[in-house]
Amino acid sequence: MTILVTGGAGFIGSNFVLDWLAQSHEKVVTLDALTYAGNRENLASLKGDERHHFVHGDIGDRALLDQLLATHQPRAILHFAAESHVDRSIHGPGAFIKTNVEGTFTLLEAARTYWSGLSEDIKGDFRFLHVSTDEVYGSLAPDAPAFTETHPYEPNSPYSASKAASDHLVRAWHHTYGLPVLTTNCSNNYGPFHFPEKLIPLMIVNALAGKPLPVYGDGQQIRDWLYVKDHCSAIRTVLARGRVGETYNVGGWNEKANVDIVQTVCALLDELRPSAEGPYARLITYVKDRPGHDRRYAIDARKIERELGWRPAETFETGIRKTVQWYLDHPDWVARVQSGAYRDWIETQYA
Repeated sequence: MTILVTGGAGFIGSNFVLDWLAQSHEKVVTLDALTYAGNRENLASLKGDERHHFVHGDIGDRALLDQLLATHQPRAILHFAAESHVDRSIHGPGAFIKTNVEGTFTLLEAARTYWSGLSEDIKGDFRFLHVSTDEVYGSLAPDAPAFTETHPYEPNSPYSASKAASDHLVRAWHHTYGLPVLTTNCSNNYGPFHFPEKLIPLMIVNALAGKPLPVYGDGQQIRDWLYVKDHCSAIRTVLARGRVGETYNVGGWNEKANVDIVQTVCALLDELRPSAEGPYARLITYVKDRPGHDRRYAIDARKIERELGWRPAETFETGIRKTVQWYLDHPDWVARVQSGAYRDWIETQYA
């Protein structure tokens, strides 16, 4: 048996591939375009593992997709591949439309053709699992109830709009063509292998370098935080037992303001790697808020718990400590992902 994972060299995708192969002998074919956030080094521990086959390629390449599906005959496609950074989507929305919308369409069409040709005895077991985000639901008022799976879509950034479009395509391919799909909408992930432009790894890396810790606006934007390995376990659960055509929200039950996250990271670094210059919180710097910045996201994850028995294993306190320690233990990984292009982006974005 084999599964195909798109975007498997990225942050969440690589964690999923590693966790899958740590718990299963089932083969994994990883497809990744290796854009700025895709990193084969994330999968370095799998070198020589016959259960893992890596393919450098794009989900928009229909001929490649057809060849991979025909050759490897996967029982499931897990679709992680996406452009995912809101700031980048504001400055360059075209890449988000190309990958998240057009790429998902191409992948769905390839999957539909492949699935339609399967024999009836295995056709019913095939699954297309689409990994999405809570950002498609828009922004919540401070006292509003958390997002459920039936919350209206109200995306407010080019990134979230492109993911909303991909969600709608997946839904339509199920209802129109019968493709057996599953969709997960997750909250903010954090953990190992997170490219250091997102909030938590950026704060860790900048603090250790003695650089400013840029916080947008007043820092009171609230997000729900989900440890990436908990997210991986949720996806495995949905793939195994989720009802075809259903959406499952995946959250960590951890609503935190951005500035509180930064303060927590600073406190852990004060404990684990104290600076001779004083507390890391001295580096917190408030910068101009980004355009259209959503004020609050919150995930109601009761459906996946009620129907499938899944609940996160980590609290925010345990997960963030593991995350900070991972970055302290892997300085070489951090140094290698910080290419010149990455530094130029950070300097431009937070100047």
